[in-house]
Amino acid sequence: MMKYLQKLGKALMLPVACLPICGILMGIGYALCPATMQGGDIAGAKALIGFFLVKAGGALIDNMAWLFVIGVGVGMADDNDGTAALAALASWLMITNLLSTGVVTTLMPSIAENADKTLAFDKIANPFIGILAGIIGATCYNKFKGTKLPDWLAFFSGKRCVAIVSGVVSIVVSAILLFVWPVVFGALIALGQAIVGMDAVGAGIYAFLNRLLIPTGLHHALNNVFWFDTIGLGDLANFWKGKTSADVSWDLGMYMSGFFPCMMFGIPGAALAMVHTAKSNKKKIAIGLVGSAALCSFICGVTEPFEFGFMFLAPALYVVYALLYGIFTFITVLVGFRAGFSFSAGATDLIFSASLPAAKNTWMILPLGIAAFVVFYVVFRFMITKFDLKTPGREDDDDDAEKGAKLENNDYTEVARIVLEGVGGKENIESIDNCITRLRLEIRDYTKVDEKKIKSAGVAGVVRPSQKTVQVIIGTQVQFVADEFKKLCK
Repeated sequence: MMKYLQKLGKALMLPVACLPICGILMGIGYALCPATMQGGDIAGAKALIGFFLVKAGGALIDNMAWLFVIGVGVGMADDNDGTAALAALASWLMITNLLSTGVVTTLMPSIAENADKTLAFDKIANPFIGILAGIIGATCYNKFKGTKLPDWLAFFSGKRCVAIVSGVVSIVVSAILLFVWPVVFGALIALGQAIVGMDAVGAGIYAFLNRLLIPTGLHHALNNVFWFDTIGLGDLANFWKGKTSADVSWDLGMYMSGFFPCMMFGIPGAALAMVHTAKSNKKKIAIGLVGSAALCSFICGVTEPFEFGFMFLAPALYVVYALLYGIFTFITVLVGFRAGFSFSAGATDLIFSASLPAAKNTWMILPLGIAAFVVFYVVFRFMITKFDLKTPGREDDDDDAEKGAKLENNDYTEVARIVLEGVGGKENIESIDNCITRLRLEIRDYTKVDEKKIKSAGVAGVVRPSQKTVQVIIGTQVQFVADEFKKLCK
């Protein structure tokens, strides 16, 4: 399971890499054009430029689920073939259309009479469904890409049948989700209602669950309880209407304020820990990924580029990350810092909300932020090093010594042929992958592997981590060998 999650985490790197620049564009855009956040007329060159930047960034941020569909579909496919992405897209369109509010209320009219169930299907086009569709597309590709059909259906053989199979599987998945999704969504709303009266503790529990549920998209259920008027609460809505705590039955802003120190300072602290613990030859890669994600989070509170960058690579660390949100929200409520957001808890929203009547002690973002930075840094660094977590920059893909490895044979086709013969032929190959220096193979029968034969190809070494895995150390020329190996296996 852990290996599968790590593979999923790597697959998510492709779409996640698109997000940081979008968040930064939106942050700059909001600063130039507050009306895009607060409402009002958009006039003047400065405001129009800001509006343009917000829309440019939002083009991908608002359609993040689509990026996950394509990225996971390609990334989880054995040979990263685009056919898997097409199958994933077919799955996404099938699921989101079959579970759209209009369709489900036609199939089951009683859903329209239940606000919570209706809300559940209103939120069906979320990152979790995107990842699920990507997994369906990739899995169907891996299983059915070589399918041979009777002559009268030969046109649909092989890769052409993958999208069709994905569609059929998605119909079954949709039928299951039709009953499961509203139950889970409703349970989370009920949980939110139960913790409303717990003051600071309840706010902390909410923040913890909010982050924990990000991968599934089910955080929307809790958000609608605490931020909007699902049960008459509406922390966000009332804050931006200009009300104060005297106008409501709770301490206005308590369900938003704790996110500011975490998103503005905690995430940069965690990102710095990831950079410091990255392998020396991968620090630049780590800086490029988590550094830009941290800047994005600080400016406008877009955290997904950071979160999806490690949540599947190190799920235990992600749980601790969510727990830190709960702790800091609890502390923030107790010390009296109050701020609100209409988009997310970044510097842009903090500046705009500071002038609203419900805002209090906004100067405390500095001590709270410094504390969050230090705590996130220390906790992340400890866990990463203590448990050898594979956060960005710490993957087992490359070894400095292996980078210097040289093939004794520059005929990549011949090297691939000998290696294939050494692992028992293409019938013994389950999947093919490669990192910076190694050809990574999953096999069916370990008794068919002949290490001596493999080494005769002139490779630097052979590693067998398990009975189902063979890794051939080739060096930086591995991509050329991998390409030829895949051709031979077709």
